[in-house]
Amino acid sequence: MNEPLPTLLSARPGPAALPSVDRVMGLACVAALMELYGRAAVQAIVRALIEEKRGAILAGAVPEAVWPPGEAWIERHLRARLEADGRAKLRPVFNLTGTVLHTNFGRAPMPPEAIEAVAAAMASPCNLEYDVSRGERGDRDDLVEGWLRELTGAEAATVVNNNAAAVLLTLNALAQRREVIVSRGELIEIGGAFRMPDIMARAGVKLVEVGTTNRTHLRDYAQAIGPKTAMLMKVHASNYAIAGFTAAVAEDELAQLARGHGLPLAVDLGSGALVDLAAYGLPHEPLPGESLRAGADLVTFSGDKLLGGPQAGIVVGRSELIAKLRKNPLKRALRVDKMTLAALEAVLRLYRNPDRLRERLTTLRLLTRSQQEIRRLGERLLPLLHEVRDLARASGGLFNPAIGKLVGLWGFHNDEMPVGAPPHMAAVAELVAAAPSMDDLLFDGHRVSSRNPQVQIDLGGHAKGVALNQALDRLAALGYGNALVNLGGNLAVSGTRGGRPWRIGVRHPQGGRSDLRHSQNGGAIASVEVSGRMAVVTSGTYERYRQDGDRRYPHIIDPRSGQPATHVVSATVLHPDAARADVAATALVVAGSAVWPEVARSLGVSEVMIVDEAGRVQLTPGMAAKIQFVEQPASVKTVELA
Repeated sequence: MNEPLPTLLSARPGPAALPSVDRVMGLACVAALMELYGRAAVQAIVRALIEEKRGAILAGAVPEAVWPPGEAWIERHLRARLEADGRAKLRPVFNLTGTVLHTNFGRAPMPPEAIEAVAAAMASPCNLEYDVSRGERGDRDDLVEGWLRELTGAEAATVVNNNAAAVLLTLNALAQRREVIVSRGELIEIGGAFRMPDIMARAGVKLVEVGTTNRTHLRDYAQAIGPKTAMLMKVHASNYAIAGFTAAVAEDELAQLARGHGLPLAVDLGSGALVDLAAYGLPHEPLPGESLRAGADLVTFSGDKLLGGPQAGIVVGRSELIAKLRKNPLKRALRVDKMTLAALEAVLRLYRNPDRLRERLTTLRLLTRSQQEIRRLGERLLPLLHEVRDLARASGGLFNPAIGKLVGLWGFHNDEMPVGAPPHMAAVAELVAAAPSMDDLLFDGHRVSSRNPQVQIDLGGHAKGVALNQALDRLAALGYGNALVNLGGNLAVSGTRGGRPWRIGVRHPQGGRSDLRHSQNGGAIASVEVSGRMAVVTSGTYERYRQDGDRRYPHIIDPRSGQPATHVVSATVLHPDAARADVAATALVVAGSAVWPEVARSLGVSEVMIVDEAGRVQLTPGMAAKIQFVEQPASVKTVELA
């Protein structure tokens, strides 16, 4: 007879029944976590757990319900929280928006030369502000100024941490407590609510607007010049255009007017191209060199947009004006570090060889891809969408890639496993009621749209199988007839291993009869022998889950209910097509232990093993012929599909 698990709850009523932080910290399982993560981190998570449970009790929950007996759930909860907290918040993502220079994704992707330069600068001391040739203190601008002068034709250059900072520094150093004249049609706002008037106010200058939104003439500037005028400014509208009945003053005319009154002309280009994009079939973007040749005294632009480098604000122009910027106290506050300068220098060096620039500069390569190349990428995806739609239909909708919003609502779109209470059931019910499905997709030649706004495609139950197929195809093309590919526990083989079948272990689900940590067979419930071209794919509810106290919510979502699938804890499928095996394994977990044979038959898979939450195993005859159990299950039943 099993002994009841001990409880940490006291006999006191309400939240007072909860254990103290010290008592939880004294548990052996918590002590082991402190060895890994440190006392401070563990203690913070313990405090948060107790406060969370206290809130639940104050909201009406019974102490015994929110703090179950035993210690295992405490250890699982704390470990999940600590692992989630320990993962890097900044991580790679796939940019599938079609926007190459996406602010939310870090703008310009760096070329290898820049990445190597940054790594070298981080790893050891460097001559950031030291002139090696003269053996004395130097200026960090010297590292890139020569390149910027060469590429723009400027007399001098300086670098700060972004283009907004470059504009701020220019205004504050040259026009503080005085007036700057700008066309009303150029008072831009860009992402993050950055507005030119706000930057001017922070710089301590007075904005003088001239002209109208759509038309500004040279006489408008001339009439606005007075004794308090410090500068004329022209701003390139890089993220919008005013069309129709418009007029603007050319830079050379504005420069002549400024010189006639002894005033500097500053031009803010923003996007910062250093080569003529028209040569690559793209619309022309103004270049710093063009503005300087037109008579601009200073030009500001970004380093991480069309230039293709790191985040930086660059100012080029007349040497005496750049000197004033460098002497301004804001310059030190806005200066860039050695990593930025290392990356910027490496990128600027690439511009010296324009014949290879498109090949070597990542941003330019992505921006100048031909329509045919982009079309080919889409054409590679289109057949996959047709394929998953057909497989979704064959599964009776149990495999449904269109429920990406539901998957995201449960928190399973992140690398780390989610922790805490499940989503509000009203939000889940709303998405279920919308019934997103692959049949909502409308295919019109090479265009795909959806008639259901709740459709969000999640290919997580298919893409890994596609990758396995492509890997085997590539290996075969290279002449490797015998191979094994492992992608996160899903495997595919070709040929044999030294003339003998490949022997593949099938992981024992944690929800089965034996816990992985106590398995004597390395966590395997069985092994299968396969040869030729064959995929071995297992989907299970034990691998990824949402942890809420002692309760786990598996990551495989049943499209019919919007809830995690629970009755089947793992499904293993053998099939020559890894993508079909991947889909089938997911659909069979959702189907449950009663109706899975019908789904397997519809999907065309005949070698299947199902393990339910009680540890009972069901097999098809085809699987039974290939499997060897390393731990005898609670029960084994062979099920005919026909």
